[in-house]
Order: sequence, then structure tokens, then C-alpha cells
Amino acid sequence: MSDSSLRPTREWQWLILAVALVGAACVPLWQVYVLSQGETGGARWNAARFARLFLGPEQITCYAAFLWACFLLLSRSWEILRQRRAFRLELLPPGQCILAEDARDLQRRLDDRVGRAGPYILASMLRLALGKYAISRNSRDVAELVRTQADLHLGRLISTMATVHYLAWAIPAIGFLGTVRGLAGAMPGEDIKGQAVEIFMSEVTKHLNVAFDCTLIALALSLVLMFLVHSQQRREEELVLDCQQYCLDHLVSRLYDDPYTVNEMVPATARGYVS
Repeated sequence: MSDSSLRPTREWQWLILAVALVGAACVPLWQVYVLSQGETGGARWNAARFARLFLGPEQITCYAAFLWACFLLLSRSWEILRQRRAFRLELLPPGQCILAEDARDLQRRLDDRVGRAGPYILASMLRLALGKYAISRNSRDVAELVRTQADLHLGRLISTMATVHYLAWAIPAIGFLGTVRGLAGAMPGEDIKGQAVEIFMSEVTKHLNVAFDCTLIALALSLVLMFLVHSQQRREEELVLDCQQYCLDHLVSRLYDDPYTVNEMVPATARGYVS
């Protein structure tokens, strides 16, 4: 997140942590259940078969990508919870009409209330709206600015989800890659004759038993990740909409329009004058 109203998401630090955790958990299991017992075929669901199902190289890569995406979504969830605290700070004084002369004082009040706890999307929208009101002295201009800022914040939140969207696409792609690798390993490298047919069929059966394991695990992880992504996007959209509604209810509706400024914006024919 690069907006000054949001704290940054440390994507690469989360990637390093995800790879370290997955490696620490999966590599020992791989060594115990796969390498020590060999690549024996068969369809029995014993410990070695479960190990090949969950601990292939493509599966481990999918785990790392999934965990990285979860860390990113978790950090964004924490950020949304932090942004929600701005609604409890009483950034605007209650129950009074706001004049253009009060705008600068209210901006300083915002900065004092936010302090080191920020930045906040709500505070940023209020600050810009007050600055616009101090210049234009017209509530319609302020309302338009609030809508524009809401669209900008929402677009920025969507754009900063690019890494998570890429990981949600990459996980099933990695699974298909593992399936292709397994099917390629089942293909004969040379002509099969005589007794070698039985050996070849045994090898093919062994590879086909696990060829689709990668896709199975990857699709399962992708389903979970896409649910988390959509849930997070909904919370972020609700945050921006709530900030916009707060500005309209607590700021725009209380602004005092300067009648001279309003008259200057209305055409002469609409005011009853004839040119």
C-alpha cells in the first residue's frame, strides 16, 4: 500500500517468513516419509502415499505461495481494523454549523486528534474536504471532492492487491505444472520390448498415482485463498464507503454555503435577471 493514508504492506518480508516456515515444516517430513521409504508404487493409502500427496516439490511451493498470500491478507486485515479506530476519535466537533473560517482550525484539530496513531483514510478525506471548503466556500464542491477521494482510495486498495491476485492465479498453475511433470515422467524414453513392458507399466502406474496430486492440493488451496481475497476486498470496500458516508453526514451536511459564492455560480437567467 503506497497511499500516505495507509501503512505499507511489507510483502517481501512476509515472503521470506512464509518460505522459512514452510521449509522448516515440510523438509523434515519429506525426508522422513518420502526419501526414507522410497518411491514405491501402489494405491494403498499408507504413510508414504499421504506423504507423496502432500509433500511433493510443487505442493511445497504452493504452501509457500499460499502462506505468503495469507500473511499479506492478514496484514491488510490489521490495517482495516486500525483504520476503523478513526471513527471513534471524534475528529469533528459535534452539533454545530461549520463556517469557512472554521476550516483551518478544524484541520489543526484533525492533526492533533490523529497524532502518531495515523495515517487514516477518514482523516485524509476530512482534511482535503476542509481545505476545499476553505477555498470554495461551497458544499457541493466539497461533496464532489469527497466522492472523488473515495474512488481514488478504493482504486488504490484494489491496485495494491495485485500480488495476492497473482498468487491466487499462480497456485493452481504450479499444480498443473506438477501434473505435467508427473505425466511426462510416465512417458517411455525409448521403445519398450519384451519383459521391459511390465517394468514400464509399473513405472507408469507409479507416476500416474501421484501425477494429479499437485493439482488436487493446488486447487484446494486456491479455493480457500480466493474466499479470503473476496472477504478482504469486501471489508476494504465497506471501509471506504463508511468513510465517505461519515464525511457526508458529519461534514458536508453541516457546511454553511456562502450566499454570495452560490450566486456567483448560478447563471444570471436562473436568478431572474435579464441580460
